[in-house]
This record gives sequence, C-alpha cells and structure tokens, in this order.
Amino acid sequence: MTSLSADVVVLDIEGTTSAAGFILGDLYDYARPRLDEVLGRDDETVRAARAAAIAETGLDADATDAEVAEALRGLMASDVKSTPLKTLQGIIWAEGFAAGEIHSQFFEDVPPRLREWSEAGIRLAVYSSGSVASQVPWFRHAPQGDLTPLVEDFFDTVSAGPKKEAASYERIAAALGVAAERALFLTDHPDEVTAARAAGWQVVALDRAGEPWHGTSFEAPSVASFDEIELTR
Repeated sequence: MTSLSADVVVLDIEGTTSAAGFILGDLYDYARPRLDEVLGRDDETVRAARAAAIAETGLDADATDAEVAEALRGLMASDVKSTPLKTLQGIIWAEGFAAGEIHSQFFEDVPPRLREWSEAGIRLAVYSSGSVASQVPWFRHAPQGDLTPLVEDFFDTVSAGPKKEAASYERIAAALGVAAERALFLTDHPDEVTAARAAGWQVVALDRAGEPWHGTSFEAPSVASFDEIELTR
C-alpha cells in the first residue's frame, strides 16, 4: 500500500485507468476507415489538423485527403502521439460514442476509487495525449456509469503541452490553482513519471500486468492497482 496526501489527482488514461490494448485495438480500428471522410469536412478544427498533419508527415501542401489519411494511418500503426492525429481521432470517437457504436473501458479498480476520492474532497483531473474531445466521452460512457461529474478538468497536449516535458505539469498546476507538491500524477509511462517529478509533483506509477510498461523500473513508487493507493487530503 502506498500512502499519500494530495489535493488534486491527475490521471493518465492509456495503461493507467484503461487498457492500452483496448484503445490501440477497438478504438483505432474504428477510427482508421473514417479518417478520409473527416479530413474532407469544411470545418475549422479539421482544416487546422489537416494542415498540421501535412507538415508533420512531410507531405506536399496539395496532398489529397486520401494521402493524408494514409499517412495518419501510418502514424497509428507506430502509435505515434501526433497532436493532429489525436484531434481527428477525437472527433471520430466523440461521434462514435454519441451514436452508441463504441464504448470505453476502465479497469475495475478505477471507478470505485475515483468516487471514493471525490467524496473525500480530493479533486480529480485528466491529462492524456488523446484530445479532450475524446477524453470527455471516454469518461461519460464508462461501463460503470458516467464518470464525468467526478472530473473537474481535462487536459491534452494542445492545452497543456507534451507529456514528457516538466513545463506541461507546471501549466496544469497553474490552471488548477494547486501547489505542485499537493498534486499527484498517476501514469504508467516512465518518461511522464520523470517529467512530473521534475515539476515538483508527487507521482505514483501504475505497473499493471499486461500493459506496455509493465516491469519497468520507475523513478517513483509503483502499484499494480488503484486499490494499492491510500490517499488523504
């Protein structure tokens, strides 16, 4: 059991609250064939993401929607944390959740612990490489019930910055109005552990069996489940 005191808990999603395999499998499979259609939309957010994707992948400025979509599918195959890709995926997934065509997944230990912490007056937020547009429906459509009332704020790499940079955690702490030493980040990624610690945060690493970073040597206490975290204010 790892015992800590914090005012705010910030949650990673992939490998922390939810299985990476579910996201990289079911959700990626849903998004892949829908990229072409989304890229063709006359929408400001889509146009900006399209331009950023072209710049990021080195395509010609006059690349077709099909060419951009294929380049983005290549990034998905390599699990590259691309901001324009995450933006487009977020649009697709939000529509899929709303239509009831896809659903989210949470480890069974997570929702009860989030409710317990929230009831104890501990604030909750989310920081994921996935866009906020995809984070919100992910928590809203949890099999265990809508979790969004528990979450005060959502952050992504657009609003906060890259997850492997200490400055991103400093921005989140400032946005939440919390001192760094009173913020706790839960993540499964060793580089994110390092970055959050460099920003003065408390960190607990999730070392879940079957997840990509299982068995890693973390620069922070590690647990296999939220049930192993004892948290007070």
